[in-house]
Amino acid sequence: MKNRLLAAAVVTATIAIAATLLAGAQILPLPGLVPALLRCLAIFFIAAYATSRRSLTAWIFVGLLAGAELGHDAPAVAVNLQLLGTIFLRLIKVIIAPLLFGVLVVGIAGHSDLKKVGRLGIKSLVYFELVSTIAMLIGYAAIHISRAGEGVHLPPTAAAQSLNVSPHTAAQLITDIFPENIAKSVAEGQVLQVVVFSVLFAMALILVPDSKRRPLLTFAESLSETMFKFTNLVMYAAPLGVFGAVAYTVGHLGVGVLLPLLKLLATMYVALTFFIVCVLLPIALWARIPIKRFVNAIAGPVTLGFATASSEATLPSAIEQLESFGVPREIVAFVLPTGYSFNMDGASLYQSLALFFVVQAAGLHLSIGQQVLMILTLMISSKGTAGVARGSLLIVFGAATSFHLPMEPLFLLFAIDQLMDMGRTAVSVLGNCVACVVIAQWEGEFPAKATTPTAGELHEVFETKK
Repeated sequence: MKNRLLAAAVVTATIAIAATLLAGAQILPLPGLVPALLRCLAIFFIAAYATSRRSLTAWIFVGLLAGAELGHDAPAVAVNLQLLGTIFLRLIKVIIAPLLFGVLVVGIAGHSDLKKVGRLGIKSLVYFELVSTIAMLIGYAAIHISRAGEGVHLPPTAAAQSLNVSPHTAAQLITDIFPENIAKSVAEGQVLQVVVFSVLFAMALILVPDSKRRPLLTFAESLSETMFKFTNLVMYAAPLGVFGAVAYTVGHLGVGVLLPLLKLLATMYVALTFFIVCVLLPIALWARIPIKRFVNAIAGPVTLGFATASSEATLPSAIEQLESFGVPREIVAFVLPTGYSFNMDGASLYQSLALFFVVQAAGLHLSIGQQVLMILTLMISSKGTAGVARGSLLIVFGAATSFHLPMEPLFLLFAIDQLMDMGRTAVSVLGNCVACVVIAQWEGEFPAKATTPTAGELHEVFETKK
């Protein structure tokens, strides 16, 4: 039944696209209602297929198509559906501050034993920050080369609102990093201030005796886990939010607004490929990693990351494959889970690319200081969100809110986030696998005698990461 529905959807969609193109080019004289009905029929079959799959991703795709169709056929109706997208964005925004506080406190205070691991901890963190920063700069360069955001023409009202990003002096930029009132920072969506408070709080917590640190650390762990579940609940409303957001955007700006998304998607995958070839491959060659054997070892986890768009889902298999490849167990158990918080290369590249896509769509020309502050905000606030559904998009939303950027381009980003999430997750998994071998080589412990971890040990490492 599923295959029949999929075949019907593909055939109907092909006929609908052909009829629309031929009618638009006046090659085939058809009443305007005929292509519209064919497109609606195709969307119906895709929705039926999504129902049989019970897949949230499929329903998000249905919401995207249905919203674009409504915005194209009935723009007067579609512009009134901004309410759905706005409500969804509000629910996304309310997650950001408590989520960042929880994951940063747990990530820093929960790893207070890093000083006990000496060289391994220092070398890992230096490597993570260096490589993830390079990834972020590649994303920044890629979007400025492709200029994908310039194809989005915002209405005058949105463009006027975006001009709230006013120039600041260097002193103001530095001062604005530090919070004067944490409640005010949360209320105003000042992500970097929330991050600075969370980092200082975690550092202070490390200095507290264990008997008093443990309750607060347990609270932070519970808070982060609760916000993970909160995020999952909000994501169930994603198809409706995407439908309303895309319908409003297409109805307001025209169907041509979707074309820059294809350019953005192509830009990201080209940038990810460049990062793999020009950064990860040279690192692997420098570390004298046997490339063919390494690719065979990590192909499974990377493929799983691409298919599921979940880095957490790849952790047990990645641990097993890296140990079989010859990385010592104690290095894998430390570097890989830590890397899932500090070394999300694909996510780092995406975040800078997506944020400056919004800047370009808004038609803003920011100073070097403002751009540096945006990248700094992304670098710090992205730590620890690997296990969060759409975590990278949440970070971009938070940064865009901090800088008073318009909402319309964010609607577009969410519409194709699943396709972008697959690529960035796969590259993040690949980057962490490379990091494990590099750190082992750096420590002079690669190759080690291959061992096979027990199911209990894998479960223990996974639970420790969580």
